[in-house]
Amino acid sequence: MVALAKSMTEDHPGRPVLVISNVPGAAGLDKARSMGIETSLVDHKAYPDRAGFERALHAALIKSQPDVICLAGFMRILSPEFTARWEGRMLNIHPSLLPKYKGLNTHARCLEAGDTDHGCSVHLVTAALDDGPILGQAKITVRADDTADSLAARVLPFEHQLYPAVLYRFLSGERSPLLLSE
Repeated sequence: MVALAKSMTEDHPGRPVLVISNVPGAAGLDKARSMGIETSLVDHKAYPDRAGFERALHAALIKSQPDVICLAGFMRILSPEFTARWEGRMLNIHPSLLPKYKGLNTHARCLEAGDTDHGCSVHLVTAALDDGPILGQAKITVRADDTADSLAARVLPFEHQLYPAVLYRFLSGERSPLLLSE
C-alpha cells in the first residue's frame, strides 16, 4: 500500500483517495494517515455475516469514488456479488507466479514442489480466488538455500516494484502483461 501511494505523484494518472482495513489497529491505517490519505475501518467482525460486511465496505468505497481498487494485504475472500460490482476496476497482488499456488502459503508450496522460479503476480480480481487476468508478473530464481521466509523476503521488493508499475499502466489504459525478472 505504501509503495502504491508513494508512486502516485507528479505525472501518475492516479491519486490515492482512501485506505480501508478490516483489521482494527492495522499499521497501514497509520501509515496512510501520515501520508495524508483518508482512512476507513470496516471491521468484518462487527457484522453478522459477509453480506453485511461487504455492504459496509461497498458504501465506504462509493463515498470515496475510486477509479480503481488496489487490494494489498487484504486477506478476505470477497463474494461474487461484491466483485461483480467492481468488475474490471479491482486489482490484487499475489505472492506466486499465477496460476500456480493460489491462496496461502505460496512460498512454502513453491519450495515443496521443487520449483526453480517463483515470484509475484498482479491480476484483475474476479469471483474466483486469485484467478483474474494477469496484468504483470515478476520472476526470481529459487536458490538452493531458500526457506519460505527468505523467499518471501526476496519476492517482496519485486512486489513493491511490480504493483506500482502495473497500476500506472492500468490507469493509462495499458492491459498487456508487464514482465519483470531479477
